[in-house]
Amino acid sequence: MTMKHFGPTKLDASLIPKIARQWGTPVYLHDQEYIENSCERLLNMPNAYGLHVRYAMKANSDRTVLRVVTNKGLDLDCSSLDEAARAFAAGVPYSRMMLTTQEVPSGEERAELEQMIRAGLKYNVCSMTQFQLIADFAKNNNIDLSIRVHPGANGGGESATRDTGSEYSCFGVHLNDVPQVKALADKQGLRFTQVHVHIGSGGDPEKWRENIDRELGFVRTYFPDATTVSFGGGLKVARMPGEKQADITALGAYAAQRIKEFKEATGRELQMEIEPGTYVVANSGHIITRIIDKKLTNELNFLIVDGGMELLTRPLLYGSEHPIAIVRQDGTLLSSEYDAKPTAGLKSFGIVGRCCESGDSVRLDNDGNIVPVMIAEPEIGDYVVIGGTGAYSESMSPENYNSHRKPPAVMRTRTSELVLIRKKQVREQLVLNELDVKL
Repeated sequence: MTMKHFGPTKLDASLIPKIARQWGTPVYLHDQEYIENSCERLLNMPNAYGLHVRYAMKANSDRTVLRVVTNKGLDLDCSSLDEAARAFAAGVPYSRMMLTTQEVPSGEERAELEQMIRAGLKYNVCSMTQFQLIADFAKNNNIDLSIRVHPGANGGGESATRDTGSEYSCFGVHLNDVPQVKALADKQGLRFTQVHVHIGSGGDPEKWRENIDRELGFVRTYFPDATTVSFGGGLKVARMPGEKQADITALGAYAAQRIKEFKEATGRELQMEIEPGTYVVANSGHIITRIIDKKLTNELNFLIVDGGMELLTRPLLYGSEHPIAIVRQDGTLLSSEYDAKPTAGLKSFGIVGRCCESGDSVRLDNDGNIVPVMIAEPEIGDYVVIGGTGAYSESMSPENYNSHRKPPAVMRTRTSELVLIRKKQVREQLVLNELDVKL
């Protein structure tokens, strides 16, 4: 039987050349229905005394994506003032945002932060310095705070660079400093009504369970005013065949049971909060690229495509893998790595982009060497479709490296309509902020 659909969104291969003809390549493609279904699964997680779901907007901050997510009932976790301002410009009120940032705003940015907080933004204290600088403002305006605690426990991410709870990361107020921060807050009459811990992305679900137990322990010890406990995000997504996705029903049930036990021991009911990003959007996305050249060395067959590390940096940063599909110019699906089809007649190719950088490949080993992918052999002009790119691709990549322009983005709507949600960057935008200085 001839394959036609592929990937977790069951993307129709015949749409690939249609999208390429209309908007060119490379191009990002998102799927509204998949995003909305992900939101619904999260909102239906088991819980004890209420569940609040925030979307980690750093995963994909496109305004259309933000609107789809917030329209389904998710609020936002923002990692910078600019993210908060960007979400507000997309129509999301500050009252639906929490700011969890490494920034220590001053000057105009400090004034902007205060304005956002007055408008309802929840401020998540992530350091002693942040607390000291916000304390007087919070006291004078009778504002309750959240606190992110660094637990000093490793293993929360699928790689060292994605582990945010270990002693080699610095996110949050370290558990050693919590008593001092809490004493200063008590002295000023300030309350921490929310406690937050995020230990990393894509790690072992068992580490997530350990985090629940650990966090409830120090909430009980240090935070008598807390009414919400956030267990962070990092829920594992299966981008590749053979990967195991986080069982959010089981994780929710575990958290609910522990929160009920917490109430039995303390008399306090806690609302659960989570802040996933990857889980919401990762498998909703594809990058459509076109094969522009083929080369051969003594070691590898190469396909050169018109979009690589400037669109998707995760393989270079993390060694992350993304499934590859090959589609002919006429819309015929030749092979799909995600679906493991076909199983015979495949050939080994190193797939690289057009950047002047040896690490510009869709698959690299831990030493940065290009790893070949087993695919059906394509021709120049055919399409390489990279899956699992809805999160941390267009929001986290150096699009203008080698002065390449940021490509357009398209959304397949719930009614299967294809809608342009971001235009391709024009060449003039590359130099828009440069000054014509004569030296």
